[in-house]
Amino acid sequence: MTEHAVVIAGGGPTGLMLAAELALAGIDVAIVERRTSQELIGARAGGLHARTLEILDQRGMVDRFLKEGHIAQVAGFAGVRLDLSGFPTRHPYGLGLWQNQIERILAGWVEELAVPIYRGREVAGFTQDDSGVGIQLSDGGLLRAQYLAGCDGGRSRVRKAAGIEFPGCDPTTSCLTAEVELAELPELGVRHDAIGVHGFGRREYEIRDGKVVFKESGPIRVMVTERQVGPSTEPTLRDLSEALIAVYGTDYGVHSPTYISRFTDMTRQAAAYRDRRVLLAGDAAHIHAPDGGHGLNTGVQDAVNLGWKLALVVKGIASEGLLDTYHAERHPVAARVLRHTMAAVQLRRADERTKAVQDTVAELLGMDEPRKRFAAEMSGLGIRYDLGEGHPLLGRRMPDLEVTAAQGPLRVFTLLHQARPVLLHLGEPGRVDIAPWADRVQLVDARYAGAWELPAIGPVPPPIALLIRPDGYVAWVGDGAQQGLAEALTQWFGAPLAP
Repeated sequence: MTEHAVVIAGGGPTGLMLAAELALAGIDVAIVERRTSQELIGARAGGLHARTLEILDQRGMVDRFLKEGHIAQVAGFAGVRLDLSGFPTRHPYGLGLWQNQIERILAGWVEELAVPIYRGREVAGFTQDDSGVGIQLSDGGLLRAQYLAGCDGGRSRVRKAAGIEFPGCDPTTSCLTAEVELAELPELGVRHDAIGVHGFGRREYEIRDGKVVFKESGPIRVMVTERQVGPSTEPTLRDLSEALIAVYGTDYGVHSPTYISRFTDMTRQAAAYRDRRVLLAGDAAHIHAPDGGHGLNTGVQDAVNLGWKLALVVKGIASEGLLDTYHAERHPVAARVLRHTMAAVQLRRADERTKAVQDTVAELLGMDEPRKRFAAEMSGLGIRYDLGEGHPLLGRRMPDLEVTAAQGPLRVFTLLHQARPVLLHLGEPGRVDIAPWADRVQLVDARYAGAWELPAIGPVPPPIALLIRPDGYVAWVGDGAQQGLAEALTQWFGAPLAP
């Protein structure tokens, strides 16, 4: 039996990100992935939101993604694009990038961090006890871990084996997506009708003046809404042909599919993100329609919230109670995503009554204040964890300010590259003492003279000191005194060292 501190079921974006976070913290982590290689057949998700880009920037990884993607304003709601260009962030935009490319880059990072991946296998079952989890693999192999993380998708075996309920709404609509060859080339672009949303495009494209411009050649990518909700079985070329004929009156001689898949607007969320030593993240914890492109982004952000907490518990620095904050913080975030996607599905219908609602929503989002609020919400920049009352920064993402420290100018996000917490002190040096936590928290004395501003909130009072968690969220704000600092350090990063 092979032992690891943490085993992750699923090597998609969520599982890869969680593995990287744990590896950065020095945790022995391994991934179990059913695919024999990282190659992903099909487009799946197609972009990264602003907050996800910030998270990758916090780890010094964002340039790898920006190099391969297309910068664009991708945040939106119900067909209304929400421009982030005026927001106070280094990434006031989204990034067009297919999931297979996202996974490839993340997998390369995980390989650099020497995380082992058990390929061609799945978690078939497990048993829990007070000291860990015994994991049975689909090939008969056995693993032992202190914790098991289920990042194995909407049909999660881990979630089902743990007996965690997955309540929600059954599907009301379904779409087929495919990459195919066509005997007759259709007009590329998106079409809306009484059945739903449909479109043709190519794998390769550019963003010009905010618009998608497809390359001249290559396979055709298809999305077509079905007249009725399709079955749960794998779709066939005949299913795709019939759906195209129903919408376009022809199937354009469709043939030679690289892949065909079906997605629905089924909406479900795990009742609990944790059962003792088993945790859920990504699609294993929440599924919804792809409207808004939130699925992959929410999963990656789940992983970054969970990773540092799980690492501290595995090391024995923090109690298991810290893991309860994972559900407390991330469950409400996904619940809002589910609510927004359900509303967006309703608003993409083509009847006259829905069109009237669409026009009303568009008019409201054309106003400055609603636009900013929804833009912050849909991009992830407006997320706030409930860490109590106080300064507006408390519970929100830390802005990537450029401060001046002893070694010269530096960006705050640079301090987070190794996923370690930071006590950023902007007052007179030597006024803050965190010696009992010096083994796990960086103290940085620095100066900053610029404005403090939050997306959709606007200017906020300048703090003197901030405790920044490894996920980039502010856990404590000080005005020059240390009141409450020891409690915050203990709550998030364990008891102080004995003198």
